Amino acid sequence: MRIDLHTHSVVSDGTQTPTELVHAARAAGLDVLALTDHDTAGGWDEAALAAQEVGVTLVRGMEISTSLRGRGVHLLAYLPDPTHPGLAAELAQVLDGRGSRAPAIIAALQRLGIDLTPDDIAAEVPGRPHVADALVRKGVVASRDEAFARYLNPGRPAYVDRYAAPLATAITLVGQAGGVAVIAHPWGRGRRDSLPATELERLARLGLAGIEVDHQDHDDAARSELRGIARDLDLVATGSSDHHGLGKVDHGLGVNTTAVDQYERLLDRAAAAAAASGRTTPEVVAP
Repeated sequence: MRIDLHTHSVVSDGTQTPTELVHAARAAGLDVLALTDHDTAGGWDEAALAAQEVGVTLVRGMEISTSLRGRGVHLLAYLPDPTHPGLAAELAQVLDGRGSRAPAIIAALQRLGIDLTPDDIAAEVPGRPHVADALVRKGVVASRDEAFARYLNPGRPAYVDRYAAPLATAITLVGQAGGVAVIAHPWGRGRRDSLPATELERLARLGLAGIEVDHQDHDDAARSELRGIARDLDLVATGSSDHHGLGKVDHGLGVNTTAVDQYERLLDRAAAAAAASGRTTPEVVAP
């Protein structure tokens, strides 16, 4: 069984519709796919219909933008009730921040002499990846990676900060909403110092269910060490592609996968969280 628990559609910053993503997952030989768009459940219904049509198991999730001591951390939330008032309020605040961030980024790019307007960005709630894609279409840069490296990463001339939910708060809210929380690529992009084993232990006591171990941002040594931390802390160790369609190179569907036993542990913890919350949570969509 091939299981990919971290993917994105055009509902956030991917380039495929949820339907196209699910069909691509089937073509890639995946048996289980999690749709985890940034800060939204907006693609769930479409993806569920497509999953039933093509015979792929769908796990509904999202990737929440959070912060820890001033640094960004991405938190994967699986099977939460998105209507939970506290979780819904945090997601709305995150999305509001993203909406106001894009105009500020565009203004910064214009001050650099780059001819970019809001009409050039094709997204309902634009984020930095959508700005990066617009820069690619304009011929300013050759790729998203170059756009981030030259303009959009922290410390670069068009970087603009925005609201992110406190990490501990987000973990708690996901649990209260009947879901389970897994930190995405915890040691990727220079974040190792922010999330050492001692910090992961503290977060586990707050309800963190797992960490994403097998990810393209982690080399073999990091994966081995993170797997040991997951084992020591009784955390689920997941693996995934972090697929964004054409928007992110070297992240093809199924490039990393989650072991069956870890997937089953994740579902067991989700079932326990749902029961404890007393809320109606989304079910796994089985073919």
